[in-house]
Formats: sequence, structure tokens, C-alpha cells
Amino acid sequence: MTDDLAGYPPLLATLLRKRGITNTAEAEVFLNPSYERDIGDPFGILNMERAVERIFSAMERNESIVVYGDYDCDGIPGSVVLHDMLKKFEYPHFKNYIPHRHEEGYGLNLNAVEKFADEGVKLIITVDCGIADVVSVTRAQELGVDVIVTDHHLPQEVLPPAYTILNSKQEGDTYPDNMLCGAGVAWKLSQALIARAPAELRAKIPEGFEKWLLDMAGLSTIADMVPLKKENRALAYFGLKVLRKSKRPGLKILLQKAGVSQAYLAEDDVGFMIAPRINAASRMSTPFEAFELLSTTDPARAEHLANHLNSLNDTRKGIVATMIKEARHNLEMRELRKVIVVGNPLWRPGVLGLAANKLMEDYGRPAFVWGRAESEHIKGSCRSDGSINVVKLMTSVREGFFLNVGGHEYSGGFSVSHENVHFLEDAILEAYERLEKKTADDRAIIADAELTIDDVAWKTWDVVEKLAPFGVENPKPIFVLKGIEVFEVRMFGKEKNHLELSFRNGRGQKVSAIGFFATDESFKVKPVAGARIDLYATLEKSMFRGRPELRLRIMDVM
Repeated sequence: MTDDLAGYPPLLATLLRKRGITNTAEAEVFLNPSYERDIGDPFGILNMERAVERIFSAMERNESIVVYGDYDCDGIPGSVVLHDMLKKFEYPHFKNYIPHRHEEGYGLNLNAVEKFADEGVKLIITVDCGIADVVSVTRAQELGVDVIVTDHHLPQEVLPPAYTILNSKQEGDTYPDNMLCGAGVAWKLSQALIARAPAELRAKIPEGFEKWLLDMAGLSTIADMVPLKKENRALAYFGLKVLRKSKRPGLKILLQKAGVSQAYLAEDDVGFMIAPRINAASRMSTPFEAFELLSTTDPARAEHLANHLNSLNDTRKGIVATMIKEARHNLEMRELRKVIVVGNPLWRPGVLGLAANKLMEDYGRPAFVWGRAESEHIKGSCRSDGSINVVKLMTSVREGFFLNVGGHEYSGGFSVSHENVHFLEDAILEAYERLEKKTADDRAIIADAELTIDDVAWKTWDVVEKLAPFGVENPKPIFVLKGIEVFEVRMFGKEKNHLELSFRNGRGQKVSAIGFFATDESFKVKPVAGARIDLYATLEKSMFRGRPELRLRIMDVM
């Protein structure tokens, strides 16, 4: 098809082309998400009919149901979706269960299955887990408990012998968007339950009820970093709209405590403010507290839980800061190698990934961080700087070295014996040297468009905002502002750990560029007052004392 974006403002046309959109038809679909057009028929997902029939037959027979959700910011909101759905049907014989991250681990575990069977549970519905749990699902089947697996993780060669599986990544599923998150799959199941509900149950459901559940599906779609394309773009777009109006007392109070304006909630608030507080429950305490916060209708209970999660998040930040300080001290005592490998048997496993991410960002190289585990093994997390696939790196280490590895290109987890942890650094570095790596040039920041300092204005923001919500496969546009004079360089924040560069536009007004957890040493060129620089940055709207402000977010200085 020919490029026919001439009818759009030049900047918008440029940004659309950068996203591979070259004609008006594609542009209109992308720029104007439509519930009717973009939200697919849930029965297009393989086995949906069978899952719905089993749930309604359980309800007819008053069987005990457990909704078993993963402990993160995908499984928990997804569990809230099914909780709200069953509550709306006024079905009394169900309960939600979120496994304890450190005591039970990820997935459907055997002890829980046996406990449910003893309690007379007849149906387990998983959320965001279960696709790899062959042993536990087999045991459930032996004990006369049916399992409906709802998941989005990649199926293994052997599928669990569940009553049925909802996972559009499985063989034979032709659903148009197979990249839904776990809560997205749970939401599709709710959509299907409403569509097939018998008359007496249908009468209990207000028109459009499923749209109110989009706050949870949208929250997870953004937090779980799934590609924001196709149906996911619509789920994130409409999810944010519902989040801004959500009546959930826990969510409202949590936003208040985090200093986020609900009416102006954006995807960054989900990623940096809501998700860390939800995840803090499983990292530092009991994940069920986060589930309860999002599902409760009791304002007093919501207030208590929001305070608790906020406090856990602050504790989590302190623990990670202490770990980073200790890691830096260790790294300064020896020669810096191409991969960072640090650990301490006293470090909490729930926050290792956060520490690995920070070290990767600070040192610009892959980072592996290990700590204690509740089991007899050492657990660890790793993050890639983009130079190498960390799972490929771990699987290239000699066979039998790791007890377990998992993850994807940029982020992974592993377990290793107490004996082998002493050789972890050498084993990883040896494998790293053998593998092909992406060079710094391959990973260089590429600008989507060039702006002048005078273009940092609301009219430009209006264009950028049309592409939101941003996330995986729809990143924020990066702009380059060439040869702009730095007016002032200052550090700000309680601990003076954030950088602000100030510029002046043609009207003499101040234009700010912010780098969180950055210093003037963090970039390719050190910015100093009076110098001219090329600034690579994204444009963002922030709220300051209830008023919107436009600013730049620094990506690099050259």
C-alpha cells in the first residue's frame, strides 16, 4: 500500500511511520481504539465454550470453586476480575487463593491441591499460572478435582491434563491476539460467562458490567509488559479510562497515598506507582493482602491495607537501596568485569530482580544477583542490558551447573547449589565470552524525530498523546533536540538523587528535562551550564500541585 498519511500533521505522520503505519486505514484503527471493533469474541479462544459450561455446571450443583491466582500484578488483578464476576452472580461457594511467593513458590502447588481436595473443592480455576503444572494438575484429577487452566505463558511440550485450558498460545488456538496477559485471559472468560449466563443469572448483571472489570485487565496489561498492539492496545486504552473512574476504595486510597491523581492516571503511574505496591505484598509479606486491597468494598479495610502496602513498598525500597550500596562496595573492591555477578546469602529472594535491574542500569552491563532461598538452594535473578539474551546465556553454561533457569531475553531467574554459587561468576563470564553479543552501536538510541526547544509545547504533547498508551512494542517517541544550550544543572529530591537540566525557549521560558536516579555523569557527555548539547528525550506530562506541567525525560546527552 502507498504511504498516504499526508492528511495528518507532519509530526504525527512521522511518528506513525516509525510504528510501521503507512496508510490512513491503519492510522485510524491505531489512533482511535474502538471497543466494538477491537475487543474480540471471547469464544474465538480455544476451549472457551467448555470452560464456561463447566463453571455454570459447578454453580448449578453448588460445587466449591477455588480461583487460584499468581502472586504478581497480573495474577492478582486477574483474580479480582473472576472474584467480582462470581460475586455479581451471587455465587457463595467460591474462594480466592494466592500462593505465598517464598513458602509455596510459583504455580499451582501440590500441597494446596491436596488441601483443596480435603476441603471438598470440585473445581480450581487458575489465573496467570498452571500451564506448566503437569504434576499438580494430574494430582487434582486423581483427587476428583477439575482444573480449568487460564494462563498466557508459553505452553511446554507436555500440557497438564486439565479439564480444559484457556491459553491462546497453545497449538490449535487461532485467536487473533495471542499476547493477552493473565488478567486479560481472565477478563475474556468473564466476558464469555456474561454472554452465556442463564436468564436467572443474567438478570443479576448490570448492562456493561464487564467494562467496569477493565480497570483490572488494563492494569495488568500495562504492568505485565505485554505488547500493546491489537486487542491489548484496546484493553490498556479502555482500562486506563476505567481506572480513572474506578470506584474501588482500595485503588482510590492507594493512588492517594502514592500521590497520583486518579483523574489523570497514566501508564507510567501504573508501572511506577501501582504495580510496585501490589508486588510489594508478595515480595515482603502476604500477596493475599494486595488481592484484598483491590477487591474489598469496605473503605476502612481498604485504608488499612493501602497504608500497609505503602509501608511495605517503602521497606522494600530501603532493602534494595542497602543491597545496591553493598553491591557497589563489593564491585569497587575488584576489577569490573563484563557481567556483574554479586550476592549475599542474607539477601531476600523477592527483591533480587529489582537489585539486578538497578545494577544493570547503573553499570550498563548484564547483572546477576543471588540471595538466600527458603529451600536448600540459592535463588537468583538476572537482567540484560540488551547485549545478550540472559536465558541463552544461562543455558550456555555447562550442563548441570544450574538447577533451574527461566525467563526471557531481558530478564530471568535461576537456582543454583550452595557449592556452585562460588563458581557462578566465572561460569557466566566464560559463557558470555563464547556467545555473540549485540554491540553498543546496535543498541544506540535512535530518535523518532527532531524537535527544537520551542517545540516543547502543549501542541506537540497533543500529537504525542494520540499514540498512547505507551509500552512494549509501542514505546514513547524519542526526540532529539540538537545544539541546545544548558541554562542550569541541578540535583533535586529528598536525597538529591535526581537530575534536572534547564533550558530557555525563544520566549525566555524555562524548559525542564528530568533524569530520575541520574547524575551529570550518567550520560555519554557531561552536561554543564553554558554548554551546547544534543539531548535525547521523551516528552511527558506530569502533575505538580494539581496542575499539569510539560517536561522532557532525559534518555541521553551527546
